[in-house]
Amino acid sequence: MTTKYILAISGNDIFSGGGLHADLATYSTNHLHGFVAVTCLTAVTDTGFEVFATDKTVFQHQLNSLKDIDFSGIKLGLLPNVEIAELTLDFVKAHASIPLILDPVLVCKESHDVEVSALRTELLKFFPYTSIITPNLVEAELLSQKTIKTLDDMKAAAQKLHQLGAQNVVIKGGNRFSQEKAIDVFYDGKKLHVLEYPVLTNNNIGAGCTFASSIASQIVLGKSALEAVEISKDFVYQAILHSDHYGVDQNYEN
Repeated sequence: MTTKYILAISGNDIFSGGGLHADLATYSTNHLHGFVAVTCLTAVTDTGFEVFATDKTVFQHQLNSLKDIDFSGIKLGLLPNVEIAELTLDFVKAHASIPLILDPVLVCKESHDVEVSALRTELLKFFPYTSIITPNLVEAELLSQKTIKTLDDMKAAAQKLHQLGAQNVVIKGGNRFSQEKAIDVFYDGKKLHVLEYPVLTNNNIGAGCTFASSIASQIVLGKSALEAVEISKDFVYQAILHSDHYGVDQNYEN
């Protein structure tokens, strides 16, 4: 069986829970050969958790190094600034024939200098090339410019994001609307699907990154968009259910 190659364009999590660490672990679990172009580094400083964008020249060299590899799919994670986003978009356009899964990381609970409005504009440019986008509720609000306070609001936002160009949309609702159920909404332009799993409160660091990279893996393995989302929802649930805490107190919103 021929090995399939899949690329993550994502950041480095210093605690190794999310970002490229989650991406590569998920690719490996699915027996795919993962590559990474690193968009940023992270560290805890005197002012808190910070994100340091990769130098644009270095980042371009990374992309140039990978331009001729026969990738079967690409997953995008944290794009820390407009410059990195623009270089990434050029790479995506040059690989427009392969599936692209976009995890549009606009907001996390850590403090760092991100021009959210400018990045929103840049991320919307990726939509026509995406197979699936995977925003959380806050990101879905920012991208759709809609307030989300109910399940019906989630559905409306998913439809709006599809109208903006995304082929398929899954909004990660988490436990915003229920303390017992983690609710996501999937929309393919024709039908809305509500996915529910019991809420788990143990180690969920990197859950969003893992979800997106699992979807990317399943798409590469030939699953439909809905099948990929359903399989990945279960995969993340089982991973959290059987995970161990490792002593770092973080509270990501992926």
